[in-house]
Amino acid sequence: MYQITALHDELKNKTYKHGGYHHFRISDPKPRDIHKASVRDRLLHHAIYRKLYPFFDKKFIADSYSCRLGKGTHKAMSQFRRYAGKVSRNHTRTCWVLKCDIRKFFASIDHRVLFSILERSIPDSDIRWLLQEVVGSFRARLNLAQGLPLGNLTSQLLVNVYMNEFDQYTKHTLKAKHFIRYADDFVLLSHNKTELEKRLRYIVVFLWDKLKLKLHPNKVSISTFASGVDFLGWVHFTDHRVLRTASKKRMQRRLREQAGNESTRQSYIGMLKHGNTEKLRQKI
Repeated sequence: MYQITALHDELKNKTYKHGGYHHFRISDPKPRDIHKASVRDRLLHHAIYRKLYPFFDKKFIADSYSCRLGKGTHKAMSQFRRYAGKVSRNHTRTCWVLKCDIRKFFASIDHRVLFSILERSIPDSDIRWLLQEVVGSFRARLNLAQGLPLGNLTSQLLVNVYMNEFDQYTKHTLKAKHFIRYADDFVLLSHNKTELEKRLRYIVVFLWDKLKLKLHPNKVSISTFASGVDFLGWVHFTDHRVLRTASKKRMQRRLREQAGNESTRQSYIGMLKHGNTEKLRQKI
């Protein structure tokens, strides 16, 4: 109780200083650096999130699916299939898919750009000061002018605020009707391959000029939906989807490591129901 009272007083007097981070690495599915704040600071992160999420969420486009209530990977995949059906006129013409991935997403968020967006979006100077203290704490510890810690709840919201600039540009300036973004992965669908190639050039310029972000050079592709599109852990085809090979191996490894853990087994069975995985479910 004393800690909460003290935190309240520091916020009221604007003497609050964010503490340090505990750093550790995980490697599932790929190596990631996690920076975890103290319990006291995480309590504040939750309070900020509760207040700001409803304010920002109504500004986001419908087809942004990461870290949002009522969204998520399964709804993103369902929308992907619906869009493919629309573009292909129920699979009677070719549907082309531009798939992109942003390189080092969280580590590349530019603080100056982020603060500029927040200044335009949030009229309350006290809230802006607090967000600068939270975001700046990561910069101060690592002597960086970019990057958000993966371990902060506020980071999940702030990357969506950041990428909303791109979402709005893609929907309203590029006029992309069939666009889906989940964190740093996004797809655009069209019956016209040349149109997607043109939009890709605009996207590359916008991401760098406005947001200081780059696409991953090995994760940009334009292919037909019918040939199979790898998106959000699954490979999607016109009439079915199958689990990505890397996702399958990761699942099998985790099940071996956690043999006897019923909750893990049931969660994977639930996940596998979203694709053509009858044999895999039987094995589990």
